[in-house]
Amino acid sequence: MSARLLKQIRTAVEQLNPHDVRMAAERPVSVVLHASGSASYAAMEDFFAPAGVSHKKRMEVVEYLFREGDPDAPPGADLHVVDRSLALQVGGDGLDLPPGTFVYDEQRPHALVEAVLAARQDLGLPLARAFPPFRGIVSQRTIHQISKENAVFALATALPDIAPGILSLPWALPEAMSDTAVLTVNQIRMAFLLAAASDRPVGYREQKMEVAGIIAGAFGWRALARNLVGKIPFGGGLLPKAAIAYAATYAEGRSIERLYSRGYGLTRKERNLEYGSAMARGRQVVGALYDAWQQRRAKALR
Repeated sequence: MSARLLKQIRTAVEQLNPHDVRMAAERPVSVVLHASGSASYAAMEDFFAPAGVSHKKRMEVVEYLFREGDPDAPPGADLHVVDRSLALQVGGDGLDLPPGTFVYDEQRPHALVEAVLAARQDLGLPLARAFPPFRGIVSQRTIHQISKENAVFALATALPDIAPGILSLPWALPEAMSDTAVLTVNQIRMAFLLAAASDRPVGYREQKMEVAGIIAGAFGWRALARNLVGKIPFGGGLLPKAAIAYAATYAEGRSIERLYSRGYGLTRKERNLEYGSAMARGRQVVGALYDAWQQRRAKALR
């Protein structure tokens, strides 16, 4: 059975191209800064290129940052960032600013990250690669999103066997492909995204240790999920199975994120703790999804 699963994972991996992730992350981004003086400009530049980054990285960051009036600034910059004091002068309460313009508050600098990502989700990956302050939140959102995708897939691929007609999956894979193979490859995609967001090399060869760890871990949580489904009658094990898919993916993502941000992954104890807390969140996510599907089913049957 293990050899069969490995073959399925290999087949699924062939459909996953890290080049797509690299291209998305390397999309050039441009940010024009607006401030009332040199001190404010310096504070904003220090936020986008913190003191802890290497000289080489700081020079790369500077290539994406422009001050207002800079002749090299692109005419269609991705973002305009205005110092709060200047924003108050221009827009009164700082809210009446042109679209694509965001306020930098030195007292709450990371509020800028939240605001930008809320408005421009499409720029999350290239912004994280280019600017260190964006990496943490983009990585966390990536981990949650892929974990949720895996939970949804684990639930959705099994539900039709219990209650046909509840779900239709336009993205369903061939029957010969097990859900474990799909979930494992999605975790590998997560590793690519986390590497890109952390300005690390992306690819199978570049991330061979992470990919090997993900594949090895697939057998453990696959066995646990199957055991649950087999022990709980009438499909009652499906919700725990989907929660396990969420938790296993989340714990793997957190360990990879730690590796890229600090140079080492989670210890076994830390991974177990992360898995436990993620399992609780996974139950909530899966429960909400299941309730929504049940409600949709009830409406359809009326």
